[in-house]
Amino acid sequence: MMSRGGTRLTSSVMAAVGSRYFSAATVRTLSDEVATTAWIRAPVVGLRYESTLALGDKERQEEKPAASGLGAGGSSGKDEKTVVSYWGIQPGKVKKDDGTEWRWSCFRPWETYQSNTSIDLKKHHVPVTLMDKLAFWTVKALRWPTDIFFQRRYGCRAMMLETVAAVPGMVGGMLLHCKSLRRFEHSGGWIKALLEEAENERMHLMTFMEVAQPRWYERALVFAVQGVFFNAYFLGYIISPKFAHRMVGYLEEEAIHSYTEFLKELDKGNIENVPAPAIAIDYWRLPANSTLRDVVMIVRADEAHHRDVNHFASDIHYQGRELKETPAPLDYH
Repeated sequence: MMSRGGTRLTSSVMAAVGSRYFSAATVRTLSDEVATTAWIRAPVVGLRYESTLALGDKERQEEKPAASGLGAGGSSGKDEKTVVSYWGIQPGKVKKDDGTEWRWSCFRPWETYQSNTSIDLKKHHVPVTLMDKLAFWTVKALRWPTDIFFQRRYGCRAMMLETVAAVPGMVGGMLLHCKSLRRFEHSGGWIKALLEEAENERMHLMTFMEVAQPRWYERALVFAVQGVFFNAYFLGYIISPKFAHRMVGYLEEEAIHSYTEFLKELDKGNIENVPAPAIAIDYWRLPANSTLRDVVMIVRADEAHHRDVNHFASDIHYQGRELKETPAPLDYH
């Protein structure tokens, strides 16, 4: 430790006074000798650390010319931030079909799709068993405070809804993932299907954030609701997956109802039918002149597909089978 500390101190002193008392060649020679001494004396466990330090000195010298071309805030004219990494990882550039550069890093062109808006929106699973009725009335009870809080502010209501709707797919996919690892078995594609559902719901949120910005207390509410709902759904899925999927099916039915009311307000002119956000146009492959109404229709169709998938998953459990025994409806949009 003492020899390493003395070596670093010597290197710092030589760098500070070398330009005054020695020629540039002499300073470089002494610095190289110090670096070599540090490398030889370093313990085996510190080899990577020492090599990283040496590389960092070189990178800092190379960064200076590049940084001179950056504007305020460390961004270039295109607002791009360059990350210098020892590991040599560089993000690949993706182009669209027309040859233009792909602007989104949160999803890629091959992850986009066109939703089937002709899906039956009125389908409903009639609760028969006690567990179905419990799931149905749980969702109805959750809707009541939401109606009171948001009333007809459907933009903020949509954001709040998506922060909750994106949780079940992630929780279910995570638990099935762990189960697959414990049992050394396949999942029938259900891990991917549920994680795709969670990602799709999150993209709904990213889209509506471009339309309506939540207030500070709405953000606080999301923080609280997500914490409670995540843990409650986690426990519910462990106890009874068929109840958990049935509840999500009813939750998606309520989402369809909410977006239908959203469309009515747009048609009445109570909500301005602004142009569709750019992220929505690329994610759902919408025409360039699409509007908010087109986006809401697509999102409502997505919710209908999630409704079908979760009711289907619950039916599989009700028939005494596991999800892995039935192929998952992948790419069901």
